[in-house]
Amino acid sequence: MTELLFVLTIIFVAYIIYVIINEQKQILMAAELREKTKQKASEAVTANRPVAEVKTTPVVQAAPKPKPQVATAEVATSTPAAVAKGNVRNPLTGEIASIASNYRFTKRWIKEALVAEGFLDKVYKNNELNAEAEALIKTALAKLEALDKYQVG
Repeated sequence: MTELLFVLTIIFVAYIIYVIINEQKQILMAAELREKTKQKASEAVTANRPVAEVKTTPVVQAAPKPKPQVATAEVATSTPAAVAKGNVRNPLTGEIASIASNYRFTKRWIKEALVAEGFLDKVYKNNELNAEAEALIKTALAKLEALDKYQVG
């Protein structure tokens, strides 16, 4: 009986050591992945900085504002179904995401981009959504999709 208990204890200790070693490997792999993504993000940010500075000047001017609004108004009235099928690209990370037909399923960076571009006043919570807010959001999503900065191709 003592021998059986000794063997089971050895097996248990070996299992614990195995689990600890695997956790350390996973932690190292996750740290390497984080470093790679940070490097990619910093490269994307540095590559997009001149573009961001150039685009901030037209936003300050009063004349360029009506032109994008007129062009985006045509897109918004033409097909609301295009909003559900459209894809947008995050200019900072290069991630391509589809615009969901429901605002609740839209990615966080898209919601923040809507606010940053001035199409929405704030990021709406799920309990704040009503018919009026959803109509405003759909037109804002169509305008965001029409901007060159967020287009995929």
